[in-house]
Formats: sequence, structure tokens, C-alpha cells
Amino acid sequence: MSIRTFASGLAVGVALATGLSGLTAAAQSAAPSAVRLRSAASSPRTPAVDFARMSLDQAETDRSWQQASDGVMRMDKITYRSSRGDLDVPAFVFQPLTRPARHRPALVWVHEDIRGHLYEHYIPFIREAVARGYVVIAPEYRGSIGYGPQHYDAIDYGGAEVDDVTTAVFILKSRYGIDPDRIGIIGWSHGGLISLLSTFRNPTMFRAAAAIVPVTNLFHRLAVKGVESQRRAIDPQNRFGGSPAERPDVYRYRSPLFHVDDLKVPLLVSVADNDDDVSIDEAMQLVDALRARKPELSDVKVYHNPLGGHLFDRRVVAPLRQPDNTPEQRDSWARVWSLFDGNLQQSDSGR
Repeated sequence: MSIRTFASGLAVGVALATGLSGLTAAAQSAAPSAVRLRSAASSPRTPAVDFARMSLDQAETDRSWQQASDGVMRMDKITYRSSRGDLDVPAFVFQPLTRPARHRPALVWVHEDIRGHLYEHYIPFIREAVARGYVVIAPEYRGSIGYGPQHYDAIDYGGAEVDDVTTAVFILKSRYGIDPDRIGIIGWSHGGLISLLSTFRNPTMFRAAAAIVPVTNLFHRLAVKGVESQRRAIDPQNRFGGSPAERPDVYRYRSPLFHVDDLKVPLLVSVADNDDDVSIDEAMQLVDALRARKPELSDVKVYHNPLGGHLFDRRVVAPLRQPDNTPEQRDSWARVWSLFDGNLQQSDSGR
């Protein structure tokens, strides 16, 4: 089936990829990360990559999270071996101060940006998650900044980074005793892509999933934003093995749009029509696909001109880092908590 069946009128470059399922072994074995860079470094190991500065910034971020946690929640900074077997993944773990973690539901929290980390603007929202009784694990998957050149250069957009994130589920179960039936996943932008791919590739791993302003279709994205510049940003090590025209199977494997049929659990997707990163043309392809093919499992919401555009749901007011509290932000988070509370917050005597 052609993607044009449910695209929103713009199918630039999509003729390279047809069908919604069935990927070659080569595509599945060759899997990298996505989109907007906050770091000045967008090519492999250019002089602009200041790893010492990044490490100092990460130490400051860790202190900010610890300060934000004091007296409110327990914060641990852990590492675990990715299921790929090639990399240790740092992660934040946040827990309520009362009752052991094993009695609680959990969320895997996936940060935005391929060259990003767990930003401080998530503080009020993770605090709320913990206040609602969740254990939160936030993996700093490969390609994230602040962890040195090996971690930085391991970037694997839509590939091994997804395994870095899904390994967190096994950590929640093995180290924290979390019930596997009470784990959800949420991600933003590039993290939204990871959240979707994690859910589609592992249909029974999560009880529910959310993807906010997610990257959805690499064919569209590269065609609109520039093939070569985007390849340098998302695939500096050439793990894809070429352009979309040369390796369409690899780009399909890393694009959530083409895997909608694999959805087996409730999914929330929220997008903004004034998003300057994930354009509404790209976003609507996923929205239309979910509405057409998985209406019984998906809750999709298109926000009209929300303040902040791409960042609308996670804008905070400095210096106290309180939510921006716009109507769209409140509605978005109400949908998030309705999804997870309804699917994860069962009684201790439940299943």
C-alpha cells in the first residue's frame, strides 16, 4: 500500500518506500538517531565538539537535578549495559520517597534531540510523575551529549539507540522489581521517534506509549530539510550506508510511519500545526495513518498554534522552572496522565 493513502497531501520522496511492513535483515541490522541539534557540532568530531565543556555542563545538569529532587523524590544516576552489548548507558532514575519501587508503575522517559540529554525543563513534569506514584527512568542513549567521545560517536539514529532505551525496561524489572505490566514509555521529538519505534518493534513490552511532536518519516524529512545536511546530522558515521535513494529499506526501518500496523497498545500522539521542526505536513502523515488504521488504540491530537510550537508542552518559566501553564500545555499533560493512569495505575493486588 502506498503511503499516499494516508499522507496529508505531501509525499515528497516517499515513492522510494512502499508498504507498511516486511523489512529485510539488512535493514534491521543497520540501525542510527534524529533531527534538531542544540549542540554546535553536527558533523563527526569537528573542532567544534568540545567534550570537556560538555562534561562540565553535564555535571551542572546533574547537580540541578539533584537539587530539584531533594526532599521531593529520590534520584539515582546509574549505568547499565545496552542490550547491543557494546556500550554502557547512563540513566537517571527517580522514585517516590515512600514505599519500595516494586509496588509502583514506571515510565521510560526519552529526551528530545539527537545531541541532547535530560534537560532541566523536564523537572516539573518528572516531579509530577513521581508525585503521581511513578518510577521514572531516563536513559541518556548513545549520541547524547556530556558523556565523552565514545558515547557521542556511537550515535545510531533509529537503530541501536532504540535498544539502549528498551534495555531500561529490563533494568526496571531486574533492579527495581517493577511489574512488567505496569511500564509505559514517553518521548518528545527525536525521543518521540524512539518511543514509537520502541513500541512498534516490541509490541508487548509497554502497557501504553506517548509520543509528543515525534519525528515520523525520514523520506519526507530529508527531502524537505536537505538530504546531505540531514545525513551529516543524523548519520555522521554512515551507518545507514547511503542516501534514501540508495538504502530505502534502512530509512523505512527507522521511520515510525511505516510501522503503524505493529501497534498493539494504547498510544497518545500530540502534534502542533505551528511546529518549526516536525512540520505539520510530516506530522499529519502519522496522525492520518493512526486515525485510519488504529483508531481503537490511538488518541491523536493536533494543537492549533500553541505558544512555543515544537516546545509547547514542555515550556517552563525561569528561574523556578514551573510549567508555562498555557491551555494547550495543560490539555496535553492531562491527556498524558489520563493515558498512563488509566493503563498503569492498577491496585497492588491487580494482575
